[in-house]
Amino acid sequence: MNHTAVIAEDEPILRAQLKAKLARLWPELSIVAEVGDGEAALEAIDEHRPQLAFLDIQMPEMTGVEVAKSLAANRDLRCHVVFVTAFDQYAVQAFEANAVDYVLKPYSDERLQAAVERLKERLAVVPAPTQDLGALVAQLSAKLTPGAEQLKWIKASVGTQMRLISVDDVLFFQADEKYTLVATKDFDTLIRTPIKELLEGLDGNKFWQIHRSTIVNATAIDVVTRDFRGQASVKIKGRPENLVVSRPFSHLFKQM
Repeated sequence: MNHTAVIAEDEPILRAQLKAKLARLWPELSIVAEVGDGEAALEAIDEHRPQLAFLDIQMPEMTGVEVAKSLAANRDLRCHVVFVTAFDQYAVQAFEANAVDYVLKPYSDERLQAAVERLKERLAVVPAPTQDLGALVAQLSAKLTPGAEQLKWIKASVGTQMRLISVDDVLFFQADEKYTLVATKDFDTLIRTPIKELLEGLDGNKFWQIHRSTIVNATAIDVVTRDFRGQASVKIKGRPENLVVSRPFSHLFKQM
């Protein structure tokens, strides 16, 4: 049986190198998409439904760990995850403890050949071993953001004043190129903190990323609608905006 794979690596040279080495060491493997960031990886996996996803851990938009978290939460997109990493031994131990495959940078033929043989064995037994992926994601998230504390307050300038906004009062965050809008029931303000940094400190059970530039407070969602193309959007209580849900995050509202 021929298997398919998506490669997600933000360094074009390393991406091309991995593809070339896989073509030589595993010619039966078909690379159906090559992308350079995490959001594009999710879109490619959604489109092609591969058996394998080679995910670089450090990527723009979404990290490989964040992509894996989305895959673990969405049964329709589950595939065998292979992390591509330059991390040291602590990460390798986490991978092996959770029976998830990994490839260390720089790629050597010997190391990649061993990974290929390991993958073939696993694919012959279980097409998509995801039972331990959630535990691995939690471990790696802790390693990637050591000492990260959950956000309780947002510091923002409102006019000439510095204001502390309780995170619980935030309805949604929406970023553009330079600023992030903080929307509350009573007022809006702008901060310079990027969405990716906010995500690291927010409670993921309460604050959901629905787009590369948008995080919503799930308790503030009024209604979810879909247009004739199936494109979902979110209406927030007491707000006029319709916030678009991008494809990689549509699984959050699949049952709605």
